Amino acid sequence: MKNAIVVVDDDPIIRMDIREMLEEEGYWVGGEAKNGQEAIELVAKLKPDLVIMDVKMPVMNGIKATQIIRRMQDTSVLLLTAYSQRELVEDARSAGVSAYLVKPVSDADLIPAVAIALSQKEKMDALKKDMNQLKQTLDERKIVEKAKGIVMKAYGLDEEETYRKMRSASMSTGIPLSKLAAGILEDGLDKHVGILQNR
Repeated sequence: MKNAIVVVDDDPIIRMDIREMLEEEGYWVGGEAKNGQEAIELVAKLKPDLVIMDVKMPVMNGIKATQIIRRMQDTSVLLLTAYSQRELVEDARSAGVSAYLVKPVSDADLIPAVAIALSQKEKMDALKKDMNQLKQTLDERKIVEKAKGIVMKAYGLDEEETYRKMRSASMSTGIPLSKLAAGILEDGLDKHVGILQNR
């Protein structure tokens, strides 16, 4: 669901105008809501890339809804407001808003703001993916190091010989080194002696 956008405003005319501006630029509006509570439910269901949300609405305002949405998932929020008071800007920033626009909104204001908010989200998603891969690599390395210690002790080998033995066993069996190491830690060395011997 690439570049799915949710539009939230209690005024149906404003929602329609924003939808038309977005669709003319090739964006896909996945849904609309008329208050913050509906927005939260819609975001949980659609998991959009961006929410364009009014501040002043019945039931739940845009800032409160933004706080909840940002805790739920990494969706960018572009806030629409008729006001530009400093206090509101601070509240919006602490709620996790990507940007805000003062009404009335023209396509000359909206489209660049949408492009920037979506670009920020893509960068954050890429960074999060890189961080997760790095964490996985570090976790795997720790497992290999622990298993290597067990094999070194059992065979009386130095670190380099042990690593060579484990890597050779991994390559000949087609079992990734991290999985082989995890198996040694979980099942004990006895179950893996066969594939480690003569390596």
